[in-house]
This record gives sequence, C-alpha cells and structure tokens, in this order.
Amino acid sequence: MIAIVKPDELVKHKQFKSIQQKEEHVVKEIIELVKAEGDPILYELTHRFDGVLLDSFMVRKEEIEQAFAEVDPDFLQAVSEAAERIRRYHEKQKQYSWMDPEEDGTILGQIVRPLERVGVYVPGGRAAYPSTVLMNVLPAKVAGVSEVIMVTPPLSDGNIHASILVAAKIAGVDTIYKIGGAQAIAALAYGTDTIPQVDKIVGPGNIYVALAKKAVYGQVDIDSIAGPSDIVVIADKAANPTYVAADMLAQAEHDPLSSAILLTPSVHLAEQVIIEIEQQLGDMNRHEIAASALKNRGGICITNDLPEAFALMNQLAPEHLEILIEKPWDFLSQVKNAGAIFLGEYSPEAIGDYFAGPNHVLPTEGTSRFFSGLGVDSFIKKMSLISYSRKALLRDGARVMTLAHTEGLGAHAYSIQVRLDKEKAGENK
Repeated sequence: MIAIVKPDELVKHKQFKSIQQKEEHVVKEIIELVKAEGDPILYELTHRFDGVLLDSFMVRKEEIEQAFAEVDPDFLQAVSEAAERIRRYHEKQKQYSWMDPEEDGTILGQIVRPLERVGVYVPGGRAAYPSTVLMNVLPAKVAGVSEVIMVTPPLSDGNIHASILVAAKIAGVDTIYKIGGAQAIAALAYGTDTIPQVDKIVGPGNIYVALAKKAVYGQVDIDSIAGPSDIVVIADKAANPTYVAADMLAQAEHDPLSSAILLTPSVHLAEQVIIEIEQQLGDMNRHEIAASALKNRGGICITNDLPEAFALMNQLAPEHLEILIEKPWDFLSQVKNAGAIFLGEYSPEAIGDYFAGPNHVLPTEGTSRFFSGLGVDSFIKKMSLISYSRKALLRDGARVMTLAHTEGLGAHAYSIQVRLDKEKAGENK
C-alpha cells in the first residue's frame, strides 16, 4: 500500500519517463504511411487497430441528433452547465490588440490573432470523456479559432459515444471524424483528401498519440507531451483524513502510473489517512488501478512544518495542488510551481476536472515549473507592429547603424543609411 517516505526519497520517487523506442518506431512508420497514402491507409489502419470498416470518417448531422436523444437528461443539464462555466472563465483570459502612439509619430503595438484551424484529439473506444471535449474546445472557440476539428476513435460498431457527440455539439466543434491513434495525429498534421491540415493539435491520448504529437511538432504546434496525472496534497492536523484519502484515491484511479502524494507535519493525520485509504479502496470500482498507483508512485511525507511542506511541493511542481490546512489563503504566496491550486476542504480536485471553470489540461511530471495549463493563450498568436516616423528614424538611425556594424551586418546598416541620405539630400535642396 502507500508508504511513508523521506523528502529526498520522495523527489526521486516522483521522477518517471515513459517514452519507449519501440513505440517511437511504430509511430514514425504510421506517420510516413499517412503522408504518402492519405485516406486509403487511414481506412486500413482504422480497420486494423479499431476493428471497424468505415465508408466515411465524418460524423453526420443525424448521428449527433440521435446522440441527444440517447443521453440522460441529467447528463445533458450537467454538461451544459459545465460548458457555460468553462466558457465564462476563459472569456476572462482573452487578450486584445493594442497600439501605443508616441509624440514623435511612431506607433508601436501588438496584433493578436486566433489560429485559423485547430485539431482536438479525444480518446475513444471503451472510454468516454466529454469533459475532455469541453476543456479543449471551449478555449479555442473563446479565442476565436475559425474551425475546430475533432478526431476520436470509433466504437466496434462504428459509432461514437453519445456523450462525446453531445459535448462536441455544445462546445461548438465544427467537424468530427471517426479516427484515432497516431494515424489521426498524422492526418491532422499533414492533411488528406478528407481531413484538412490544422495549425495546432491538442488533447490527450495513449503513448502512440503522445509520440505522434511529439513527432509532428514543428509541422504544427501542439499543446504538450502529457505524462501520467499527479496530485500533491498539503494538509495539517485540522484536515479531515477522509477527504484527504478520497482526493488521493480520486487521482490514483486515473492510471497505474498516476501519482498521489501527501505532505503533512502531522504524524497523526498521516496514520489516519493510511487507514482511510485502505477502507475506501475496498469500495472502488477501479480498485486495482488505484492500489497500483499508490504502491508505485504514491507517498506520504512527514515534514517538520508547513513551510517545509510547501518548499518540497515546489520541487515536485505538481499538476494539481490541494491545500487542506486551517488557513489555506495564508500560504498561497508560498506556491511557486503548480498547474492548478485547490484551496480548502470544499475544493476537491474533481470539481476542477469537470465543473468549476478553469481548464483541467495541465502540465504534468514537474513541468509546472515552466508550463501553464491550456487556455485562450494556447490558441492565439501575437504579431508586433512597428510604424516609425520620419522624425524618429532621423533621431535613431545612427544608433541602429552602429549596432548593425558591430554585428558585421552591413546591409542592415545600409538600409538605414539610404533613407538618411535621401532625407538629408531633400533638406539641402
């Protein structure tokens, strides 16, 4: 079960690398096939990997309408409300173009433009993750992306989960294709007769999807190469051990490689959490997955005090950070590295996964040291604007030429000189 470990052991214990050379070779072969053969190989690979013979990749309007008829009304209400909250949150992230006129007539500024076409990968098959649809599509739509294309693997009968189609319609997906795996990523990156090339690919997937995104980066942009999900809980003696255990197990049930770590200065709390974990595990439908994650990548660390707990957390740089202490706001300033922060006992990580509004696509494996979660910024580009005036060029031209000559770039300097010479000649007339 979960073990109590020392701080130095915990940091080493957290490190994980999952990329394998064998899978990389397979992915490269698939990408080259899709680049060379297009749609025909996509149909063949879908038959080979998903066991489905399709006559068309595109999801029809009638299929989406049927999905709305199939889903439970409670689900429809929940996903609609979640979408509205997610949309409202991301609206606050929007950035706008600006221009700054100076007294000499110079205008400097920044032009903000959305990407034109984005591809969203949504895991499918036996799994159904409508929350993934909302979290990846809605920020793109808020940013102003003209066309959002979604790809997702079909079920054995050639259909897509009704919940996925409903979420896609509510989020505003423009086109949905029944295709998954590395071949879907390749199709989005390079385009085929059926599937148009995109500017960026986002969304989670298995090792083949992750490696395919890595391989096509540069041809298109991607969100990240996500690793297994993780959480760090910082708790003191005032924390409820039932809540702490439940939140750690909620993270552990994702994947055998998920990481759930508790940092606490309270030995008593640690002991109670271990008891709670053992009790709650017995009632979980994903018991084996959670147990494996806690055994291999879970841990409880007894710290000297809360400042030490926060210092250690910043080294781990978790994807999710829960602060379950008596006065959580008093310690917020000590948080330097975390993908998302959950303050207080009424803010379990699950509320962020589905409903609160902030994005649940977050940096994993310690990369919150330098990455941010998915958001509106992920779907825009910024262009600088320079409009120099005659007066400003005459004032600054010599300085520019000095810098250009220092770097040995004579043509740069000459492009300034010809303008200065022309202006001086005009003044002498």
